[in-house]
Amino acid sequence: MSAAVVATLPTLLLLLGHTAADCPSSTWVQFQSNCYIFLQRTVKVENIEDVRNQCTDYASGADMISIHNEEENAFILETFKKLWKAQDDILLGMFYDIDDESFKWYDKSNMTFNKWKPSEEGQDLIDTCAFFQTKSGIWKKGNCEVSSVEGALCKAAVSYEKKYLPDNHILITALVIASTTILTITGVIVWFLYKRNLTSGLTNTAYTTAPQLSYNDDCVLVDAEENEYVA
Repeated sequence: MSAAVVATLPTLLLLLGHTAADCPSSTWVQFQSNCYIFLQRTVKVENIEDVRNQCTDYASGADMISIHNEEENAFILETFKKLWKAQDDILLGMFYDIDDESFKWYDKSNMTFNKWKPSEEGQDLIDTCAFFQTKSGIWKKGNCEVSSVEGALCKAAVSYEKKYLPDNHILITALVIASTTILTITGVIVWFLYKRNLTSGLTNTAYTTAPQLSYNDDCVLVDAEENEYVA
């Protein structure tokens, strides 16, 4: 590996590191433009706000989970199956608004999707919370008055800077890789030409240093006399 390639490796690794650091920490899991974490801990609660505080206090910009489409719901379900260990029902970050007589997300995002069990479509009660069933991904309604929960499911949006910087980082990374490739090829060519010129130089030196007989005036005189004698 040429010295130019070695010199560019730290820069390349640094850029690649930045593109992966979109979530608050490595313990979070990213899906599209959001990060998720399940805080597996037993929490004594008086109301759902105690559970919500587990998320808001854990990381800046975090809140209890909100789910907005089938893909996100499927991602949460799959992550519970493969990574997170939890009981059957996990609180969702929603509350029942008695003024509008409807459920709303705590993070103030729009209620654009639901996964209620068909039998619970119309059962909206004042003191009702929503639960995510970790075995099926179905939502169900239940009493908010629980004494403890086994964990809090949190969500944090990727910040504006981190959401759009990766595209630039990818471009820069591609340029670095291209530059590294060009430098590598150039180094190989230069090395090849150097070795060829070195070999050629040694060959020429061998020819130029071959022993040659030197003639002096005495030798020339003897040759002339011998020629006269023959004649």
